[in-house]
Amino acid sequence: MSSFNVAFWNLQNLFDTTLSEIAADFGFTPANGWTDQAKATKISNLATIINGMFNGDGPDLLGICEIENKNIADELIASLNRNDLVLAHVDSPDIRGIDCSLIYSEDKFELEATPIEHLVHLRYPTRDIFEVNLKVKANDSKLTVLVNHWPSRSRGKRETEPYRITVASHCGKIVDEHLKWSRAQYIAAEDTAATLDQINTQWNRNILIMGDLNDEPYDRSVLEELQASKGYDKIEENLKKSSGRSHTPSVSSYLRKQAYLFNCSWIVGSLPDSGTYYFSGSTNTMNMLDQLMISRGLLYGESGLRIGKDSNDTPNFEIYAPSIMHTSSNNVRPKRFEFRKNDDGTFWNNNGFSDHFPVLTSIEVL
Repeated sequence: MSSFNVAFWNLQNLFDTTLSEIAADFGFTPANGWTDQAKATKISNLATIINGMFNGDGPDLLGICEIENKNIADELIASLNRNDLVLAHVDSPDIRGIDCSLIYSEDKFELEATPIEHLVHLRYPTRDIFEVNLKVKANDSKLTVLVNHWPSRSRGKRETEPYRITVASHCGKIVDEHLKWSRAQYIAAEDTAATLDQINTQWNRNILIMGDLNDEPYDRSVLEELQASKGYDKIEENLKKSSGRSHTPSVSSYLRKQAYLFNCSWIVGSLPDSGTYYFSGSTNTMNMLDQLMISRGLLYGESGLRIGKDSNDTPNFEIYAPSIMHTSSNNVRPKRFEFRKNDDGTFWNNNGFSDHFPVLTSIEVL
C-alpha cells in the first residue's frame, strides 16, 4: 500500500524585500534590516527543516501560511530537495499581505480545478480559506484540501474570539457544501436505495483541513462551530433513512445535517508541555494552534484514501520539532527568525526558523 506525506507550517512572515503598495509590510524592507541576505537566510533555514521532514523524504503536500506572494513561495520551492513540487496559490487581499498556499507533488497529484480563495469579510477581508481540489494519480481518488489561517489573538484571546468563530463557521459551511447535496437537488430526489447510496458517496468525500487556527482544539471555534473533535461518536455512521421514509432521510433531517470532523491534533496537544506555538503570557504556554482535521471518508477510508494510523488504530499526527529548532537545549520552544538594523547601520539576523513548529501526518492510498 502506498502513501503520501502531509505537513502544515506557519512560516512566520516570509516576505519579499519590496514594499507593497497595498500590504502593511512596512517592517520588511532593507531599510529595516529585511535585506536580500536576511531573506535568503530565512528561506535556507526553512528549507533545511522541510527537507528533513519524513526522514529526509520531505512532504508531498505542504500547506503554508504567512507567505507574501507567489514569487517568494517559488523561491522557497526552488530551495527544496525535490523537483516534483509545484505551487497552488492565489494572492489574497489580507491587509498584512500574507497568504495561505499549498505546495504539492505533481508526480502524485493532479490539480482538478482552479484553486479557490474563500474570503470571510469582517470589517475588513480577513485571510482566505484556501481550497485546492486534487486527484491522486495512484488510484484517481479525490482530495479537497482547505488551508486556513484564522484571525490573530493579538488584541486579546477573548476579544478576538468572535472573529475566529465566524471563520470557523464559514469553513464548516464549505465542508457541508462538499459533503451534501443542495436543497433543490435533495428535494427533487426520489426516496430510493440508489439515492441513499449516492448521498452517502458524497457524504464520504475526502476532506483535509489544515492550518494555524489561533485557537486550541478545545476552543469554541474548533470544537463547537467547526465541529471537529477527538470523538468518533458523531462521525462513525453513514446517513440513514428516517421514520416514514423507505430508504432516505427526510428532507428536513437531511437539510439540518451538519458534518462532524475528526481532529488529529487532540492527543498530541494534550500531552504535557506540548504544542506548536509558545506564548509566555498564558498559563498554558505551549499552545496547540496548528492543527489537522479530516472528514469521515478520510478517517475510515471510504473514498480511496485513509489517514495513516499507529498500532493502536489512532490517526497519525506529529509536531515536528527537531532539536535544531529549539530556543535552547533546556526546553522545546520554536526558535523564531529575527532580524534588525543596528544603530551603526549594519544588519543582523539570527539562525532561527519560525515561531511555530510544523505538524505532520500521512495518508494511505487504498
